[in-house]
Amino acid sequence: MDTPDRFAPPDPLAEALHALRMDGAFYCRSEVTAPWGLTMPAMPGYLWFHVVTAGHGYLATPGDKPRPLRAGALTLVPHGGGHAVVSEPGAAAPDVLDLDRELVSDRYEVLRHGGGGFPTSMICGAVRFTHPTARSLVALLPAVLQVQADDTLQTDRMHATLRLIAAEARETQPGAEAVITRLADILVIQAVRDWIRTSPGAQTGWLGALKDPQIGHAIALLHREPGRAWTVGELARELAMSRSAFAARFTAVVGEPVMQYATRQRMHVALDALQEEGATVAQLADRLGYASEAAFARAFKRTLGVAPGAARRGAPIAA
Repeated sequence: MDTPDRFAPPDPLAEALHALRMDGAFYCRSEVTAPWGLTMPAMPGYLWFHVVTAGHGYLATPGDKPRPLRAGALTLVPHGGGHAVVSEPGAAAPDVLDLDRELVSDRYEVLRHGGGGFPTSMICGAVRFTHPTARSLVALLPAVLQVQADDTLQTDRMHATLRLIAAEARETQPGAEAVITRLADILVIQAVRDWIRTSPGAQTGWLGALKDPQIGHAIALLHREPGRAWTVGELARELAMSRSAFAARFTAVVGEPVMQYATRQRMHVALDALQEEGATVAQLADRLGYASEAAFARAFKRTLGVAPGAARRGAPIAA
């Protein structure tokens, strides 16, 4: 079986995008008629998305002006905040989970709702990214991210995916829910990739640093082997840089010292393993290169603000 060559020069941005593997909690095809409204509950740790396949509506988020939703457009609410999608500003919007829905599969539903007027069709969903790097990336996204159908030619691939989703929603062939959910996942990744390419917010910090040939290489190495006992000198040698020049450049580009970044990345890997795998402190100390459970636990609490056991139980994380 082919395995990645650990000595091959990493492509930092490709590795970050590869981490965008997701787990869908909820996909719903909505057939609504004006006046209509749906409130999406807050789901911390999840990303909400909405694809209007026909018709139109508005996205209403607390404290903001309603945003138009047009056919062929994609809207993301990356941080899982509660919001509503409505036929017009001010329309009544009951909680989507309180409305009758047709269960097609364990994660795909069909909802029909509204007052009998102008029809609109949407695909909505909530997905969760499981990889620590992916969650760090999604945390950088704005509160709402929209990709309109008339954007530049650079979004042609995204629009092709949108058209495929619209066709599947219209035709409702056997297996349509499986196709739609997979296309929706692809669409979310395409939108994040486009945001990285075009947004000023993606040009700074660790994400912007991925585009630096040397510092991006170092970050990819840290993400690829979080349990390795990296030192500033060893990383500098990998990049054919002097220790002092590498340390200064990393801090200047990323905004924090390299060993601080490495420890924080390691602890987010540990947090994921605690909460998703049920890993023990002993297992994580060994996996991440700590001499003892106590040394790992101290580093974890110093970095994330809570003890490993509390983090496993869902205590708020400081960083």
